[in-house]
Amino acid sequence: MTGEAGADLPGAGGPGEPPCLAVIDMQRVFGEPGSPWLAPRFAEIVAPVRRLAEALAPKVVFTRFVAPAVPHGAWRQYYEQWPFALQPPDAPIYELAAPFAAMAGPTLDATTFSKWGPELAARAGGGPLVLAGVSTDCCVLSTALAAADAGATVRVVSDACAGVDDESHAQALHIMSLYGPLVEVVTVADVLGGARPA
Repeated sequence: MTGEAGADLPGAGGPGEPPCLAVIDMQRVFGEPGSPWLAPRFAEIVAPVRRLAEALAPKVVFTRFVAPAVPHGAWRQYYEQWPFALQPPDAPIYELAAPFAAMAGPTLDATTFSKWGPELAARAGGGPLVLAGVSTDCCVLSTALAAADAGATVRVVSDACAGVDDESHAQALHIMSLYGPLVEVVTVADVLGGARPA
């Protein structure tokens, strides 16, 4: 299912359809101590994200942020600031972190912060799009707002997301809550309470 996130499409959101979980960028580059892009609470959300993925399977999509082969536009300046990240998609830093590497299967890869596009829209189908992962204040936020603009019903799982720091995490959740009812900030318990038995 590897592909690039692209232009917005009419989104999900019909009642009665099962939700689709998008696990955003739970990769080694955001989870390993010493990484310039470490999300400090990454390790704390591994278990909640795994619970969601197990409960909402098989409608689960694992995404990865990867560097472009050749950055264009403002991305050139971005990678001048972060030259370590200009590595191919199969580089170890871009691998999914344990335990997700073993459970993910093919990933949806994008060189953009937002993972919303034709592929994720198709996977979401008529159901809500549930978002978990990192970072709350970057790729989760970007995906949520792009999906909401396309008409998707978006649920951001607050205790299954991590930001660059606690303040940024809280601020991003607040901003996303202002987009209600297109975007709803929920908890793992909220999602699992509404999940249908396998």
